[in-house]
Amino acid sequence: MKKMSYVEDLVSWEEEFEFFYEVKVRFSETDMFGHLNNTVPFTYFEQARIEYFKNQGFMQDWIKPKNETIPVVADLQCDYLSQVFFDEDLKIYVKADSIGNSSVDLHYMGKKTDGTVCLAGRGTIVQISKHTGKGVPWTENMRSLFLKSKKSAVK
Repeated sequence: MKKMSYVEDLVSWEEEFEFFYEVKVRFSETDMFGHLNNTVPFTYFEQARIEYFKNQGFMQDWIKPKNETIPVVADLQCDYLSQVFFDEDLKIYVKADSIGNSSVDLHYMGKKTDGTVCLAGRGTIVQISKHTGKGVPWTENMRSLFLKSKKSAVK
């Protein structure tokens, strides 16, 4: 399997994931060669990230009209490890890797039903002020939830 710069030990990295979101590859997401278009995993990562944030209890506050903060994507990358085709079922896993003052580095893993890792990715999410566009530190509660989910994933 391809070596990713953000993964030191693939086996340990894979075992640290707990949260996942299931997707089924739609026909419209495939290209003329019949496999998943290279832009689609970013949408899968987004869907899984939103569900992860809902699971953490963050989205419920971020979407309130009077809430001051929102999450934004600062960077995002995807490594394509095996081909994916129409109608395949995938589990898109998400975990917090490193937590900064107002940012978090999330890792993503896409797995087929046979356990094959087909996608890997990472991205930095920054919590910003809707009014100033500047980073806003995570609350202690948010930080502890990130750390708790990170620790609970360590076997």
